[in-house]
Amino acid sequence: MWTGLSRGARGHCPHCGVGRLFRAYLKIAPTCAVCGHDNDQYPADDAPPYFTIFIVGHLVIAPLLTFRFIWSLPPAQVLAVLLPTLTVLTLALLPVVKGGVVGVLWAVGKPPAA
Repeated sequence: MWTGLSRGARGHCPHCGVGRLFRAYLKIAPTCAVCGHDNDQYPADDAPPYFTIFIVGHLVIAPLLTFRFIWSLPPAQVLAVLLPTLTVLTLALLPVVKGGVVGVLWAVGKPPAA
């Protein structure tokens, strides 16, 4: 499972670890250009956004609520800093998490969707 997870998170084909997994930002390449594996059979529908929000929330929001200064700053200033930071972090992590989900689905032998 760790092999598929690490290959997918790096954006490589989970089967061979060499070919590219994505053909666009979040669009999975239907087949690997190197080994010809059918990567289109692994439906990573709602899991990547859920896990990404979960990760970002635990890495940023939860620790931020423990700092005292956050409660003394004006809300507009907090939002001006947090919203762009959260947006960039979420958009940067989303392909990594989606690749990891596809890699785990490959590792557990997810059958093709009917």
